[in-house]
Amino acid sequence: MRTALVTGAARGIGAATVRHLAGQGYAVLAVDVAEDDPALPYALGSKAELAAVASRTGAEPFVADVRDPAALAAAVAEAERRWGGLDVAVAAAGVIAGGVPLWAVPPDQEDAVLDVDLRGVINLARAAIPALLRRPEPRTGRFLAVASAAATRGLPMLAAYCAAKAGVAGLVRALGAELGGTGVTANAVSPGSTDTPILAESARLYGLSGAEDFAAQQPVGRLLEPAEIARVLAFLAEPGSGATTGAVVPVDGGLAL
Repeated sequence: MRTALVTGAARGIGAATVRHLAGQGYAVLAVDVAEDDPALPYALGSKAELAAVASRTGAEPFVADVRDPAALAAAVAEAERRWGGLDVAVAAAGVIAGGVPLWAVPPDQEDAVLDVDLRGVINLARAAIPALLRRPEPRTGRFLAVASAAATRGLPMLAAYCAAKAGVAGLVRALGAELGGTGVTANAVSPGSTDTPILAESARLYGLSGAEDFAAQQPVGRLLEPAEIARVLAFLAEPGSGATTGAVVPVDGGLAL
């Protein structure tokens, strides 16, 4: 049985990834901060949502803030204690803020974006990759992160978010090089406009009527579903995906075109 730890698991792409991996027989630790951030003007995933994901999938819920290295170390230790090791770590936790030029963004909102969306991925890598490497050879450990089309597109009034996601892409490329020869790989997916609470908040920040207004910018002509992103993450989590490392895979409905 393969084991996985997923952050941002209460809703969105994180919850969809928990559902998909659990459906494939993984034992999953579903990690989320499960409370709002006073710096951010929209609701984050809740304890009730995390419990519902766990109840529907058989995953084990675990409350932890990705900004807290000790909390993530405890989450990794819990996965190893429960199941004897860790095979997959997925950094899906994310927040968004902006709606005004960078210099007008409140510093606490900017900190939240950078600390969750980039530092949180780094914190998970520091905690989880040693656990992936503790598996005996031949290893098939997988470190995965959710980047964004914002990593390569200059989105006005979302500068901190763009910077954080570009950092995730660079981090994954470096980790792929660092992990060469170990059997552990590092990859990211780069979603386009996906029907999640973050996209709904993006629409509000831009003064749009709703998230559906973003659909027209993608050649597929619709919003993506979180399950579509999760399916690609699940492929990258497989032992058979070992030829792919240091990659940032676009799952963006053609947005990068």
